[in-house]
Amino acid sequence: MSTKKITKVGGDDDAPQKATFVPTAEAKGQATQLRLFACLLWVLAIGAEVGAILVLLKSAKPIVTNTWIWMIALVVIDLILVIIGSQLWKKSNRLDPASRKEPVKFFLQNQLGVIISIIAFLPLIILIFTNKDLDGKQKGILGGIVAIALIIAGISSADFNPPSVEQYSQQTSRVEELTGGNHVYWTKSGTKYHIYEDCPSINTNRTEEIFEGSVAKARELKNITELCKICEKRAEKEKASGNAVEAQPLTTAPDTTNQNPEKETGKE
Repeated sequence: MSTKKITKVGGDDDAPQKATFVPTAEAKGQATQLRLFACLLWVLAIGAEVGAILVLLKSAKPIVTNTWIWMIALVVIDLILVIIGSQLWKKSNRLDPASRKEPVKFFLQNQLGVIISIIAFLPLIILIFTNKDLDGKQKGILGGIVAIALIIAGISSADFNPPSVEQYSQQTSRVEELTGGNHVYWTKSGTKYHIYEDCPSINTNRTEEIFEGSVAKARELKNITELCKICEKRAEKEKASGNAVEAQPLTTAPDTTNQNPEKETGKE
């Protein structure tokens, strides 16, 4: 007999939402705090870039070993600060997303980390390649290091699947349409949220803990944006037959020997 641990996350935000998604006051407060921390880290990152520029400008010619060490160290610090700041910023956007109806704001809010990455490295790259005191080899090595840091920072900071008010509204509305509420389940390594806690995709011997909360909470904590197709089809059938969508008590893992559901592989 295998009983799964159910962990509830969030509070009242799993109640039915309005037609347009509106973040809770708690979520907006957390988002503001994360953005402040991100901005602080970005300021420190730009400070590291300024430090690297000063080291280069004031260094003896030809450049000695200590200068190289300081330059590389400051670039690495710059990179770390930019990446951490960008991760915090992206998390804040999952808590308090922008609307696609305001395209400029939507782009700036979701890709600000990329813009900061450019600011934090491009001026240093330009200075290196325009510095008359560096030979071609030095420019190639030092400029290449900073350019690679810029690429890493830019890719890490970019949000390739940015959240939006419209996306949250659509996802939440779909769950509410099927269940009458805003209540879903997911696993630690999941890529989908589920309407039923006894869904065979997550209620397996490999699953030790199932989380429950709102659609927004699933996106906030795990960046999960897709509804399980098995749960969706099951809910549609129950709704069509007039039965309420209600998961059965979770007691034992179902026998899926003769079933062919979407494979869980620990990632539903």
